This record gives sequence, C-alpha cells and structure tokens, in this order.
Amino acid sequence: MLIVIFSCVMAIALTTLIHFEILSGLNTRLPALKVPSRSKLLVVIFAAFTAHALEIALYGFVLFGLIHFTGTGSLSGAGSSSLENCLYFSAETFSSLGFGDLIPNGPIRLLAGTEALNGLLLIGWSASYTYIAMERFWGVRSQDSES
Repeated sequence: MLIVIFSCVMAIALTTLIHFEILSGLNTRLPALKVPSRSKLLVVIFAAFTAHALEIALYGFVLFGLIHFTGTGSLSGAGSSSLENCLYFSAETFSSLGFGDLIPNGPIRLLAGTEALNGLLLIGWSASYTYIAMERFWGVRSQDSES
C-alpha cells in the first residue's frame, strides 16, 4: 500500500508540474503569436488538451506499472490489465466519466480516486485559464476596433 501512496503523491506532483509548464509556456508565448485572436483560443484549447493527454498517459503508465511490476492490484471487467486498458481506464477516471466497464481491485483503487480528484482540479485549472485567455484576447480585439 505504501508504494501506491507514494505513486499517488508523485503522480499529483508530476501532473501539476506538466500542467504548470504547459500553461506557463503558453502564457509567455501566446501574446507574441502573430495570429488572429480567435486562433489564439484554438491554441489554448489544443495546449490544454495536450496537457491533459500527457497527464492521462502518466496515470495510465503508473497504473500499468503498479499492476504488472508490484502486483498491487488489477483491473477486472472487459479485457485484461493491458497497457491499452490502463490508458483507457485512466482517461475515463481522469475525466470522471466512469463507464464502469473496467474496475480497479486492490490497493490501486486509491490511485483511481486520486486521479479522479486530480483530474477535476486540472480540468478546472484549464477552464479558468481558458476563460482568462478569452477575456485577455477578446479585450484586445475590441480595443483595436475602437481605435
């Protein structure tokens, strides 16, 4: 169980770092981007999507590692505990979709709960950043048209 707790803490730290670095880089580079404001919003959405995809992959690999290298649980339901199923389970857990076709057994259930909460916070962070970016660049557009 200690390895699962350590894995949860490390996953939270790494996903937060990934998210911070992508949004921070975006915040630095976005104003200098020579594209229309509408296109900047697309850049924000794709960057956030990329961040979430990396975070989902990280959780999927951690889950796969815990199952196959430490034996701290398994996935039951449709299919086995393959890497593909671990990544799929991670995506549905991160987004709190939860189809229920794959079910974690054993101590890895803690990782699933942690991922759901972490995903909720990171998705909220992306939504907040997107709103701020929209205000920022839509405000620039309206100011340009007033001049």
